[in-house]
Formats: sequence, C-alpha cells, structure tokens
Amino acid sequence: MAKKIFLYALPTLSMLMSGCASNLPNAERLAALPVTGPPKIQSNGRELPPAKSKALMDNLEKESGATSILTRQLKLMEEITGKPIIAGNEATLLTGPEAIAMMLKAIRGAKDNINLETYQFSNDKTGRKFAGLLLQKQAEGVQVNLIYDSIGSIDTPAAFFRRLRAGGVNVIKYNPTDPFHRDHRKILVVDGKTVFTGGVNITSDEASSGDEKNAAKPWKDADVMIQGPAVAAFQRLFHDTWKRHKGPILPEQDYFPPLKKEGDDYVMAIGSRPGERNRLTYLMYYTAFSNATNYIHVTAAYFVPNRAIINALTGAAMRGVDVQLILATENDVPIAVYAGRSYYTHLLKSGVRIYQLKGRILHAKTAVIDGIWSTAGSTNLDMWSFANNKEVNAVIVGKDFAGKMEAMFENDLRNSKKITLKQWRKRSIFERFKESFARLFANWL
Repeated sequence: MAKKIFLYALPTLSMLMSGCASNLPNAERLAALPVTGPPKIQSNGRELPPAKSKALMDNLEKESGATSILTRQLKLMEEITGKPIIAGNEATLLTGPEAIAMMLKAIRGAKDNINLETYQFSNDKTGRKFAGLLLQKQAEGVQVNLIYDSIGSIDTPAAFFRRLRAGGVNVIKYNPTDPFHRDHRKILVVDGKTVFTGGVNITSDEASSGDEKNAAKPWKDADVMIQGPAVAAFQRLFHDTWKRHKGPILPEQDYFPPLKKEGDDYVMAIGSRPGERNRLTYLMYYTAFSNATNYIHVTAAYFVPNRAIINALTGAAMRGVDVQLILATENDVPIAVYAGRSYYTHLLKSGVRIYQLKGRILHAKTAVIDGIWSTAGSTNLDMWSFANNKEVNAVIVGKDFAGKMEAMFENDLRNSKKITLKQWRKRSIFERFKESFARLFANWL
C-alpha cells in the first residue's frame, strides 16, 4: 500500500496531532469485562445451542492446548460486535501473487455478480487486466459493483474509472473530500459464494514474484480466500459501505445465495468504520494479544501502535508467551519504519523478539496465536488503521489454517534479520534522531 494519504495530510498534521488517539475505545476496560458461557456459533444460518457450542470449543481446545483465545477472546468479540463466529468454512491462505491470480480466476468464472472494494486500484498492467475483465463480465450480464478509495487510487486517472462506468460498472469514489477517513478495506465477493480479503490491492506491486526480468523488489503480502457461510458477512460489509456512501441503488441480483458447509474453519468478519467509538479491528488485536497463552506471531508491514497495544505485547512476553514480530526493513512509507523502531528498545527489554524482513517490501498484516487463532486483513498495527480507516479482518479459528499461517511465518523468519538488544543499542545517534523525529507523527502514521 502506498500511503499517499500521509503526504496529503502532512500540512495539517500540526493542527490535528492530538485528535487521533481520542477516537479509540478503552481497550483495557473492555477486555476486562466479565464473560460467561461459550462463544455463540452460527451453523447453517442458525445459532447453535450453548451446549453444542461449548462442545465444539472444548474439542478445539483439546486440539490446540489454547484456552483463553478460544473462550474469552471470542466471547468478548461476540459481545462487542453483536455477531457470532460462523462455522463450516474453507479458508485458503494466499501470497500476493497467488491472490491476484485466484481473484482473476474467480472473476472469470462469475455468473451473477461481482462486488469489489479496494484501497488502491492502479492504472498498471495488473489494474488494466482487472478492469478489462470486469468490463467483459459486465458485458456478459454479470453485475459489477466497485468501491475504490479516492486517496489510495489518487495516481489512477479519472478516465480509467470513467471507462468502467461507461461499460455499465457501478462505481463509487470513496470519500473524495475528507483525506483523514479512508476506505482501506480489500474485499472481493464473487457470486456471493467466494470472498477474498487481506492486504492485497489491485496493483502490479502485489502480482510480482520478483523473478521477472528487470523486476522491482517484490512485495510480501497475504490474503485469504473464504468459501462457505461466512461469505455473507463480508458481503454485508460491502453493501453497508455502499449504502452509507449513498451509492446508486444496486440492480436486483443474487447477492445472498444459500451457502452450504465447505470446510471446518470457523470465521468471524471484523469491520471498522471511520468515526465510530467501537474500533473493532483494534479491539480484535488487543483482546487477542491479551488472551494469548502460548505464542503470538505477528507480521506487520506498518508498526506504529499505541501504548495499549505495546502493553498487551510486552505483558504477554513477560507472562511467558513467545512473542515474535516480523517487521519491515523498508516499506513505501520510510517515516513509519523509523517511528516503529522507536519502540524496539522497550519491546526487546520486555522479551519480545523482533525480526526485520529482508529482500522484500513488507505489506502483509497477519497474526497467528496459540496454533488455533489467526487473522489476515487490511488493518495495520498503526493509529491510522486503529482510529481512522474503514478496515476489515477475517478471524479464522482452525488448527489446519493456523498451521499454514505458522509455516508462512517460519518461512519469513528464515528470510529475516533478528534484532538483538545488544546490537540495537549500538545504532548511531543519527538513527536515534530519525526514530525520535518520526515518533512525533506516530498518531498519523
């Protein structure tokens, strides 16, 4: 993701620095609320009896050895969001190039409708391929509806989207007048039966493996493809954005077809909106870190969290949880890299292990906890995502999917440099100055 929004907002930062953190709820207070009973589970469109839900959670606990992440964290998020976790899904973990290829394949096979919500839709080889295919499907009678962010896609000419509109595609340009509240979500729903979500934008940066001739440094990203009953929850998030942004009335299509069981993964769709007090993806991360028992393995492209998240991570490490972070050596917003590094000393002293990915531009936003709980989504561990953006994350509960997330994490560890406290203390005064300066803008990165 190119955070062009930072440059756009920079002239007014000095006036607005104090406003961002106040948009967040008191995560510590909410996480301490008493909970009773097992998390509610929805199966085949119906809520299971508490005894059945408890039996399913007990089985997952036996498989993983995890406790609080399965009982307390899921129950807290259910009570905060008002929505249950949904059973019967098949979740597939994808790299950036895999996600681009699978999204194109799904679009080609669409029969009724395609809903795409994206932060960045670029006028490059990949973006033009998507646009051409969307126009083709619209011409075939498949209804295509698109929401793109006006700042994330600021470099894409207006003619690019006029061509889509002229071809019959319904298009919303999200929030063109307010640079501080962005639609950072990435959601593609095809025929109401398959959803893709995660960190992947519609851009050639995501499609490159780095093996092509004269290729730029490849990006490291992750998406998840979900099939099963949970797809409807992501579809509703798309439709909610469309209605809130006063898009044209959508043509009658089969947006919510009957959905059958596709696998054994439990899924919860967590969406946050600008301006709301209950910033749900923020609370998702805080409650997950606070309830980890064995390990927390996080891959974070942009790491400029608030004090509550830092305390949750260091608190977990100090109670014996294995906390490992893979962070960026470089990304497309250098000031964010330095702001994140200003937290390293405190984290390392607390027992958190930090690694910096080598050879790739990090863009993934994922976490796997206790071998059973995973998330992939658009939410960065920074204040912009926590307090301002419209974001979406998929929470996947399942041992097999968590194993794949852990395998991806371990592979990235092998391609990362470990940061030790002894080594970190030897960095130059100039590096320390850059970190301190960048930290001044932490609320707006």
